[in-house]
Amino acid sequence: MTLNSTSILDYTSAALRLKKVVNRTPLQFNHNLSRRFGANIYLKREDLQVVRSYKLRGAYNLMSTLPPEQLKNGVVCASAGNHAQGFAYSCSKLKVKGVVFMPIITPNQKVSQTKMFGGEWIEIKLVGDTFDDCAIAAKAYTAEHNMAFIPPFDNEKIIEGQGTVGVEILDDLSDIDYVFIPVGGGGLSAGVGQYLKTFSPKTKIIGVEPEGAPSMFKALKAGHPVTLDSIERFVDGAAVKRVGEIPFAICKEVLDDMLLVNEGKICSVILKLYNEDAIVAEPAGALSIAALDQYADKIKGKNVVCIVSGSNNDIDRMQEIKERSLQYEGLKHYFLVRFAQRPGALKEFVNHILGPNDDITRFEYMQKHNKESGPALVGIELKNPEDFDILLKNMQLYNINYTELNKDDNLFGYLV
Repeated sequence: MTLNSTSILDYTSAALRLKKVVNRTPLQFNHNLSRRFGANIYLKREDLQVVRSYKLRGAYNLMSTLPPEQLKNGVVCASAGNHAQGFAYSCSKLKVKGVVFMPIITPNQKVSQTKMFGGEWIEIKLVGDTFDDCAIAAKAYTAEHNMAFIPPFDNEKIIEGQGTVGVEILDDLSDIDYVFIPVGGGGLSAGVGQYLKTFSPKTKIIGVEPEGAPSMFKALKAGHPVTLDSIERFVDGAAVKRVGEIPFAICKEVLDDMLLVNEGKICSVILKLYNEDAIVAEPAGALSIAALDQYADKIKGKNVVCIVSGSNNDIDRMQEIKERSLQYEGLKHYFLVRFAQRPGALKEFVNHILGPNDDITRFEYMQKHNKESGPALVGIELKNPEDFDILLKNMQLYNINYTELNKDDNLFGYLV
C-alpha cells in the first residue's frame, strides 16, 4: 500500500511534545480474548489516559504548536464529550484561556468533568439542542473574538497527536499482524494507520464503526466524505455525520478494511470487559474488540492489537447498555399483548405461556382514550435465546393476540 497521495506527518516530534503531558498507556496482553480467539490479543489502554481517552493527545499537540500571538486571545472548541475534556486539560497545562461550547442537553457528568480538568482556565457555554447547533455557535464566537478554533479531528496537528498512540504501540510490540481502531471523525485511525503503515507495512489496519453511524464506511464507498442524513448517537464517541476531509484522505490510503458493528453487540462487549477483566469501556472504547468476531478465522495465531479508546461511561447509562445487550443476544423481548377480557386471562398467560426460566421484567397497561384498560406492554427476559421459539408457539397455541415490538422500530421507540 502506497502513501503517495498524502504526506507523512511528524509523529515522532508529536510524541516528544506529549511526553510530559500524557500517560504512556499500557499495551496489555488479554488472556480471555486471546483464549477465545486463539490469537495473541493486546489491548492498548487509552481508557487509562489522564482524561480517560486519547483525545488529549491531539488537542495538546495542536494547541502547543500554535504561535503565542494566536494563543493570547484564547482558544475555543465544540464538544459534548472526550474532546472537550482533552481540550480543557490542555488549557490548564498551557495556561491558556479556553471556551468550551456544549449542547444544552449535555449530561451534567460531562460538564463537571470538563470543568474539573480545565479549572480556572476554561469557561463552558451550553448552546443549542444538537452538536451541529453548538458547533455553529462556537465558530461564530471564535471569529467574533479573534480566537483560535481547536477542531476534534479535521486538522493535521490533531491527527499527529492521535497518531502517537501508534508510536507507543510499535515501541512496545514490533511484530503486529492486525490493529483494530475505532473510527468517528477519523483522526485516530488516520494517525495510527499512517504511522503503522509507514513503519510496519505488513500490519493490517482495520477500522471499526457502529452500524448506526457508518460515516467512514459510506465515505470509502463513495470515494469522498458524505454527510449522513441521520445517525444513531448511542456510541457517542464515534457517532459523527461526516468524517473529516484530511482524515479521509489518509484513511483511504491506509485502511485495509472498514467494519460495522451492531450497537447491541458493543453493549455485550462492554459488559464482558467489565465482568471478566474489570475494564470500564465507553461504547466507542469497546468498538475494536466488538469487531473481532468478524475476523475470527483470519486472526487465529496472529498478533492483534485493539485500541480501547476511552472510558468516559456515565454510570446512568448502564441500564440501557444491559438492555441493548439482552435484546442483541436474543434474551429480552417486548410484546404488545391484547388480553382477552375475561377473568383469569393474565394468570393463564403466566402459568401456560411462560417457560420455567422466563421472567416478566415489565408489565404496563396502555390506557385507551375512554380510560378503560387497553393492551399491555409486556417485557420478557429469557435464560436462553432458543426459548423464544417455544414462547411464540405457546402464544399461538393459546390464541394470544400479540405484536412483537422488537421487530417494529417505530412502535418500539414509541412504547419502550
